[in-house]
Amino acid sequence: MTSRQTFSRNRRLEGEIRAVLAELLRFSVKDPRLDDVTVSAIQLSPDRTLARVFYSVIGDAERERQAADGFAAAAAFMRRELGHRMRMRTVPALEFQRDTSYEYGDRIERLLGQLHTEPAGADESPDGEES
Repeated sequence: MTSRQTFSRNRRLEGEIRAVLAELLRFSVKDPRLDDVTVSAIQLSPDRTLARVFYSVIGDAERERQAADGFAAAAAFMRRELGHRMRMRTVPALEFQRDTSYEYGDRIERLLGQLHTEPAGADESPDGEES
């Protein structure tokens, strides 16, 4: 199998794993620490033995810690259910990580917004020279 086929297969599997885990979170996992937690992305290792599950949660640091604890408690159940629903030969180990891409994107948006609101010559000194 070529690396291109492996890449394509892994992308397809990542999407399927994400859908199954999102469904499990919504309907099967009864841990209140995982309420309103969203699976945002899956990153499958090339050998398919590890799946990094990126999740997002709205709240403060305490809420993030609770979600991480909830995932630690539910990891074995979620892996077992993933194996039953997807019938994979090797079910990948699940590693949960908080997704910070939304925060990063928000920060970039704010910085770009600041650039648009600053006056055109804001970085020049009063005598016309740049500082």
